[in-house]
Amino acid sequence: MGSTLREDAMADTTRRRKVPPSKGGVSRRGFLTSAGIGAVGLAAGRGSAAPPVAPEAETASPAADTLEVALRVNGRVHRLLVEPRWSLLFVLREKLGLTGAKAGCERGECGTCTVLIGGKPRYACLTLAVEVEGAEITTVEGLMEGERLGPVQRAFAEQDAFQCGYCTPGQILAAEGLLRIEPEPSPEAIRVGLSGNLCRCGAYPNIVKAVRRAAELKKQPGGRP
Repeated sequence: MGSTLREDAMADTTRRRKVPPSKGGVSRRGFLTSAGIGAVGLAAGRGSAAPPVAPEAETASPAADTLEVALRVNGRVHRLLVEPRWSLLFVLREKLGLTGAKAGCERGECGTCTVLIGGKPRYACLTLAVEVEGAEITTVEGLMEGERLGPVQRAFAEQDAFQCGYCTPGQILAAEGLLRIEPEPSPEAIRVGLSGNLCRCGAYPNIVKAVRRAAELKKQPGGRP
């Protein structure tokens, strides 16, 4: 019985070895051999071919259009080349190094970039630099009295009118603009005047107190109106 099973197994193995490959088929060994030859040929071709050179017209970058403007910032005139699309916020921060104006939403919603233009609060992110040539621009740095804080800045510090402080420069400029047109604003007028400046820390009660304190400081000798 054992011999018969062994003989049948040997006969079956012999039949498998003698089965020719199907017409048009490729054996595993043949496939690997041909693939190896193709890879060697491709590598040799790459080594001998020179790398493509891009035309000069495609690699050269066109010069950006710029305009020369004179910006009067914090009492000083700055002459510089700007692109027409540059915002005042970008020029203040990146070209003049005045980083007091903060970049927040950059679409006129948060007020962190507030500056004074002609004494009135405006969003620097929505104002083109070329728009304000010749106008008096005031940033939070311009409220300093040498190394001393201005009245509004001192009031914000006294009343602890900030937490993280990121929105504070914009709040201070908005308050400064309000006090220039309304020296003694009511709490309601303060809320309306600063409604375009958001504080994610929620320091609004102390901000109102700070603006009222700033109004008092401006009346004192040496306080600027």
